[in-house]
Amino acid sequence: MSNRPLQRLVRLQDFIWIALFAALIAVCQSPDAPKVSMLVGLAVVQVLESKIPTVSSTRSRIFWIGLKLALCYLLIGYSGDLQSSYWLLLALPVLSAATALGVGGTLIVSIIAASSYFSFYLLFDRPANFYMDSFDVSEVVLRVVFLAMVGTLANALAEDLRIETQRSRRSAEQLSVANVQIQQAEEAVRRSERLAALGQLSAGLAHELRNPLGTIRGSAEMLTRSVSAENEVAREVAGFISSEVDRANSLITRFLHFARPLELRPDTADLTQTIDRAVAGVERETPGIAIYKNYAPEIPPFAFDAELMERVLYNLVLNAAQATSPGGAVTVKTRAAGDAVEISVIDRGAGIDPKNLGSIFNPFFTTKAAGVGLGLAIVAKIVDEHGGKIAVESEPGKGSVFQVLLPMRSAIHEAI
Repeated sequence: MSNRPLQRLVRLQDFIWIALFAALIAVCQSPDAPKVSMLVGLAVVQVLESKIPTVSSTRSRIFWIGLKLALCYLLIGYSGDLQSSYWLLLALPVLSAATALGVGGTLIVSIIAASSYFSFYLLFDRPANFYMDSFDVSEVVLRVVFLAMVGTLANALAEDLRIETQRSRRSAEQLSVANVQIQQAEEAVRRSERLAALGQLSAGLAHELRNPLGTIRGSAEMLTRSVSAENEVAREVAGFISSEVDRANSLITRFLHFARPLELRPDTADLTQTIDRAVAGVERETPGIAIYKNYAPEIPPFAFDAELMERVLYNLVLNAAQATSPGGAVTVKTRAAGDAVEISVIDRGAGIDPKNLGSIFNPFFTTKAAGVGLGLAIVAKIVDEHGGKIAVESEPGKGSVFQVLLPMRSAIHEAI
């Protein structure tokens, strides 16, 4: 069991309040059951006020303040009216209002507390009454002013505390955002370093492998021509050799695309047309998946490499379609985000395992049985070259959202 509920129920302040009210009861003159009951009730209200879960709402705060006002009024009236020693307890609801209701609420509660105390003078201090001779009116006014001063001072202190708390909260939020941005920047740097190193490695391997692969394919073709038609096994094996060489060459070509430095050719283009071409290509490959388009009409044409960006969108939409069950749907959405455009590719597929979210843009990382793991790595590389950002949000069993943030102003400046 967590210690937090226990810490919430039992605090040092609670023991202090109980001790203080116990002292009031102990020194009480002419103690009787009603007086002691009202003191105990006021102590219970003071302690429980911060324990009830709904105390954070304005309505419940007003309820507790009103309850304390009522108990204080009854106690003062029962124990001597204007001459009661318990008049100072009216400061409790005033202080509660100062810490919870702001300037206006504090003023109202202070007026109610002062008026309730002054009402004893109006109700009981008649000219023939004993109190008129033994109790000075100026003392009543001083006590009323004292209550107002206590409320005003407490409210000023509480307001300073609220301002400082809000400032600290904003600083914490800004620090949290800054930490996220730093982490994203560090991840982008690490990804770029990995891309550069793996790109050089891939280029070297591709160059070294293509020559022997060419020799193997040529030998397989000669073997096919020299083997007699009756030797079907040898001809079939030669065919396997040729097809596997072709597959290896295709993989090497993808490695070279990944390793080759990107040469952006930005030109003013319509992003919606680029997306339409990518979507059309995916629709031909996945006819059982509906692809919905939700474009922001306010996005103007801007400068970017339309060919490379079409490859980015094609890969993202194709991955989303492949993750979606037959009969499902994928949504491609755009919206303006200041000087950038945000492109979201949304699916309701199986989602991505949280442990893989940090690795999906790494080269050669894949969860597909026949995958190579270069598709999203190339996508991230193209987006980075455009000065943009790519991110993913996913929940297993509910789908994924890939977001590409593509700057418009910087791309235009590069084109110029």
